Amino acid sequence: MNNPSISIVMITWNRRESTLVTLARLVELPERPSIVLVNNGSTDGTSEAVRRQFPQVEIVEAGANRGAFGRNLGVNRTATPYVAFCDDDSWPDPGCLRYAVEQFAAHPRLAILCGRVLVGPENIDDPICRELERSPLPREPGMPGPPLLGFLAGASVIRRAAFLNCGGFTDFLHIGGEEELLAIDLTAAGWWICYDPRYVVHHHPSPLRNFTDRRATVVRNALVAAWLRRSFWNALRRSVRIVRHYPWSVATLRGILAALGSVRHIVRNRRVVPRHIQAAMELLESQPSRDHVQPHADRGPSPAAGRALPHVR
Repeated sequence: MNNPSISIVMITWNRRESTLVTLARLVELPERPSIVLVNNGSTDGTSEAVRRQFPQVEIVEAGANRGAFGRNLGVNRTATPYVAFCDDDSWPDPGCLRYAVEQFAAHPRLAILCGRVLVGPENIDDPICRELERSPLPREPGMPGPPLLGFLAGASVIRRAAFLNCGGFTDFLHIGGEEELLAIDLTAAGWWICYDPRYVVHHHPSPLRNFTDRRATVVRNALVAAWLRRSFWNALRRSVRIVRHYPWSVATLRGILAALGSVRHIVRNRRVVPRHIQAAMELLESQPSRDHVQPHADRGPSPAAGRALPHVR
């Protein structure tokens, strides 16, 4: 019988083998969550293989590569109050879903619980975890862990109602640093995003990655998010930091040009958040840089939120 409290939503695109490996881990979890797999237009037979090996998994066909927006499609198919996000190369430790449910029940303002990431079969701590632990944001009474202004989607559990009320992930940003905008909107709405190392996620990075495309998208999304939610001067300072952060390359230039091409979208959807949210972002960005840290996961702005600039690996 499926767990009535928590579900898992996984997105995938042309990673059949890693999807099957990850699903084998998920179906063995003691919490017995329902699992929704969103196939973002894979052409490698992913859906057929999953139907054969894991008939209990619900498959949502996105019809095309919708990126992170595929998670919205999956969340809309769930009925549980909490949803764990998994990428097709990541999964939570047995017992951690139960722990997450307990934390959400005990903290009604908690929207996202972001966990500790262990990389590869050696279970090496992703360096980003140290940044999350040291988040300089002020911790409100009752928070279950250090507050964040961002998160790692593949290592997080969400409160479904909060996620949907804030619109989830936007289709426009696709995937690559897409978490930043949602994190800002949730925080502006009064929700908490917290790091808790007791929620443990294993990440075995798939070798099937296009790092040039990902860097371009991360650069674009960081710039777009800045202009969508920050005041003019705050957005300008953030943009200068982003452009200075990356070595000049074709991917960086593509990202900048794509951001410039997003002006119409920015004008239509711009909504500047309250000053205290912008002050929190400035606080994070004023901290010493962690540019020397080489994170293992693909990601955009630091979920501690911007203490560093976007990273791509």
